[in-house]
Amino acid sequence: MSVRALWIISHEKGENVSIRFTRRFATAEHRAKSLAGSSYVAVPEDYSVLQLLLTEMGLSDSDKYYVALRDDCLHRQRSPALELRVDGPGKGILWPVLAISHGPLTLACLPIVDAPAEPRPPLASLLSVSQGLTLLAGLQTFLLGSGGKPDNEGLASRLAILPSVLLQVCPLGTPLDVPLLGAPATSTVPTPAGSQKQPAWKTGLHRGRAVVNVALKETVRSMQYGDRSRQDLWDVYGTVTCKCEVEGMLPNVTVTLTLPPNGSPLQDILVHPCVTSLDSCILTASSVDNCDGSAFSGPYKFPFSPPLEPFRLCSYTSQVPVPPILGSYQLREEENQLHVSVTLKLHESVKNSFEYCEAHLPFFNRNQMGVVDVKVSSGQMDVSKEKNLLVWGLGQKFPKSREVTMEGKISFSGPTPGPTDPICTELTAYIKLYFKVPDMTLSGCCVDQHSVQVYSSAKPRIITSRELQSKEYFIWNSTGTAPVSSGPMML
Repeated sequence: MSVRALWIISHEKGENVSIRFTRRFATAEHRAKSLAGSSYVAVPEDYSVLQLLLTEMGLSDSDKYYVALRDDCLHRQRSPALELRVDGPGKGILWPVLAISHGPLTLACLPIVDAPAEPRPPLASLLSVSQGLTLLAGLQTFLLGSGGKPDNEGLASRLAILPSVLLQVCPLGTPLDVPLLGAPATSTVPTPAGSQKQPAWKTGLHRGRAVVNVALKETVRSMQYGDRSRQDLWDVYGTVTCKCEVEGMLPNVTVTLTLPPNGSPLQDILVHPCVTSLDSCILTASSVDNCDGSAFSGPYKFPFSPPLEPFRLCSYTSQVPVPPILGSYQLREEENQLHVSVTLKLHESVKNSFEYCEAHLPFFNRNQMGVVDVKVSSGQMDVSKEKNLLVWGLGQKFPKSREVTMEGKISFSGPTPGPTDPICTELTAYIKLYFKVPDMTLSGCCVDQHSVQVYSSAKPRIITSRELQSKEYFIWNSTGTAPVSSGPMML
């Protein structure tokens, strides 16, 4: 796997944009040209790449809600693998441009794909995608530090030494210490310390108390319409993050994921390059294929030699039968007022213990709220300072019935108009749910503390955790129109 080009961009909500670092690898570009043949598309100038990247990520043209190249229904965006359409003499499509963001910093790279351009292969089958994302994640940790918070002085000093760092960890555009496609799995048996060579990606050795921390986080997304003519959609994806403070040049650690007896098999699994060996059936399970009873359902063992910094060991998707919270949302216009009716029901399989749970009801293309006469069966209702948003705080538990309701009327008689939105006109409106459930996953996947094996001279303290959180969890008003996807939600 090689990288044709690398960019580091700083911005503040699309403003004050600048390229803080860029590097192109001529040998990798020559190889890409040889592989692509007549379909080769050259990488344009940095300014052109910057504009295309910001547009694709929705960070430019804040006054334009619709950009045809990005928002057309025929364009299927698969973040973080973006598609940049290059105009001019060497016009064509650059794919996959990998991009990850943290605060005002965006890192992007263009890896070489050793596969035919058409038909386009699935992302899960491309080793260069997972390795490219691992490279970006490693550089992000290096630039931002272990705290993950951007520090201007620290960032500037790290950017200054980045060229010499890349010479060591990514010479000629090829990251070191990543498994090659088809390479035999290395043994997980520890070798004598005298014969071990410190890899380029490991910048030092740990000294002190041994601790292994494994955190499993599942994220659920949903689009619910409350209408039989429109199919509700939801998906679940999980990540396993590790921080291993273990002595030794190349200590060996094994983390095992397990599922309950009737759990859905994990799919679309991507692993960090430090994983030393893996059962082939783990990597071949894909959500694109039809699942059958013969699908591998674990246990999923990941032996690896960890870097010093926190890293993402693996990610996966899971097909669960129902979303955790089912909702109904209805709006009716009544004499310059809106009658609001909401029902939220927590599914019986979900643990009734939240770290937080809130429902946000925004209203667009109307004046500010005047009189708000709304009653809730549980929790607390607040109106935002801008008087265009209702915040329903549900607290840390649903009632015993696992069902909560909201009923009431809202008049929009405020002195000034509220925010606008091109989609949410008339009765097109939504509820967005924000929640986190500790010590639970929808798939039932967990990391048993006793299953974590560490081959080291000192016995480490092992900490495991898991949690479920929401992201892009929408419930649309069933009495109005709503945007509908023609297929499953895509990662």
